Amino acid sequence: MEKKFVGRVVGGGNLIGEAVVSHQGVNTLATFQKSALKNAKQVFSSDQNNPDIYKLNLTGKILCLPKTIGSTTGGLVIQTICSMGINPSAMLFSEEIDSLACSGIILARNWENSKIIAIDKLGEEFLNYVKTGDKIEIKEDGTVIVIR
Repeated sequence: MEKKFVGRVVGGGNLIGEAVVSHQGVNTLATFQKSALKNAKQVFSSDQNNPDIYKLNLTGKILCLPKTIGSTTGGLVIQTICSMGINPSAMLFSEEIDSLACSGIILARNWENSKIIAIDKLGEEFLNYVKTGDKIEIKEDGTVIVIR
């Protein structure tokens, strides 16, 4: 069974991968900082205030979330993990992307040659439908297909 959603392309690309879902805003600093400071080979979410993703491996996954939250370092944190190659392969936002996450993704794509994909405005139905472990296909035009 599959279900299609269409969002706005912030950073495009084609990808098939595994979903990791957060139903609350993702605090980029709390989620990624510990792994980045350890110079880890993978990111395991260190945000104990987000039970949906706490201790889950996010490297190479498709992170599905409403938005990012937290400090003004959010964009820099995203750029940093992309420069280290330990970032999620895509970030799919049910809401409109916030300026900090957007800036980090654009900087990573342009300055770090990162292939991180970002699509926003996928809607509340998307976030209610997708589950951690689902297979997702992302298309260049902003189409997101959740496959079960």
